[in-house]
Amino acid sequence: MKKTIVLSLVISACLFAAKKEITKTGWNFGLLPVIAYNTDLGFEYGVLFNFVNFGDGSSYPNYNQKVYVEASRYTKGSGIYRVYYDSYTLIPGLRFIGDVSYLPDRAYTFYGYNGYESVYNADWEDPDAPSYRTRVFYRYDRDFLRLKADFQGKIRGNTLRWAAGITGRNCKVASVDIDKMNKGQDEEDKLTPQPGLYEKYVDWGLISDAEKDGGFITTVKAGLIYDSRDVISDPGRGIWSEATLIASPRALGSEVDFIKLNLTHRQYITLWPQTLVFAYRLGYQETLSGKTPFYYLPIIEPSEMLASKSEGLGGAQFNRGIMRTRMIGEGMLYGNFEFRLKFWRFTVANQNIYLGTNLFLDAGRVVTPVDVDVSQVTATEDQIAYFHPGAEKMHYSTGLGFKIAMNQNFIVSVDYGVALDEQDGDSGLYILLNYLF
Repeated sequence: MKKTIVLSLVISACLFAAKKEITKTGWNFGLLPVIAYNTDLGFEYGVLFNFVNFGDGSSYPNYNQKVYVEASRYTKGSGIYRVYYDSYTLIPGLRFIGDVSYLPDRAYTFYGYNGYESVYNADWEDPDAPSYRTRVFYRYDRDFLRLKADFQGKIRGNTLRWAAGITGRNCKVASVDIDKMNKGQDEEDKLTPQPGLYEKYVDWGLISDAEKDGGFITTVKAGLIYDSRDVISDPGRGIWSEATLIASPRALGSEVDFIKLNLTHRQYITLWPQTLVFAYRLGYQETLSGKTPFYYLPIIEPSEMLASKSEGLGGAQFNRGIMRTRMIGEGMLYGNFEFRLKFWRFTVANQNIYLGTNLFLDAGRVVTPVDVDVSQVTATEDQIAYFHPGAEKMHYSTGLGFKIAMNQNFIVSVDYGVALDEQDGDSGLYILLNYLF
């Protein structure tokens, strides 16, 4: 598959000398057009908006309200349609976070369960390889709708808070629509009908008939948060830690019962004031009871989401450079470590701007595996080709990023990560908003 080419147009006149930062008040907004191309998904086009209200400026660079809107789609049906609202003032004494997202993905990734215990064969999706099967061998079609409402309240000042929320997710799963993928393709680029890993897992019974088409999941959560960050969106010092229980009860319409625990610890250490920060995040998510359906396994449940998706392990949000959803299991552990350098500050059109870079190391692994009965795979050669029991260990990636920030709240982030093991793929380029954590 040809790599996705992302063109992100961010234009500013950098002809001003560095100045003291301006205290912002009222509403401010940023806009970013999105253009991309993918051989199988087609052209992507769209736009995203970030509206931030600083009120009277007394809390700047922290905000009173933030509204994020994104609408982007590929010509063959994948896309992101999202409205996100975060407010400290809508409900007196409470923080409210609302999210409505529709995320169709005509080629969602699936590499099997338990990380390295599922063998990845790059040649099977490489048209130039002798053993080529199909570019979408490790893909399936997913329609994903999410409605989310989260609340936070004070226990002791702004530092210690309780968190609660409810989220409804409807996930529809099917085989990749080959006919749709082939529209507009040259004859030599067209895909031929070929079972992929998803179809094989269904045939082998590793994805049950009850799960293979997706399902509806409602989760409720409750947790505690300790948060001493100096700036919400762009911290230079402080700790942000949380413990959250997530339950999926049938009484609320879920098709599957389970309970999960999420623990996340983040710390920010200033090494050079206004210039260099060391930041790290440690995360652990475990299934305490029940069994997670395969289509829900990639979802990570922190107290709040900083992007349209919170799915891993692998990919833009957790392990940059490693293939998306490479590591999925009932229990997952991950870590991210970054040096963040801000090397130029200036003002443009009364907006505070800085340019920065970040050097990072990401790690992750499955610690509680999905129970895989390999005996259901009758052919011995298939057991060898697809499964490597006991092989799971830590996955690593590293890379470099570039940041353009406006008023410390509209942060365009470009990260390029490289996987350190060929079983995790090659590399990844990500253009998103905000720091990873």
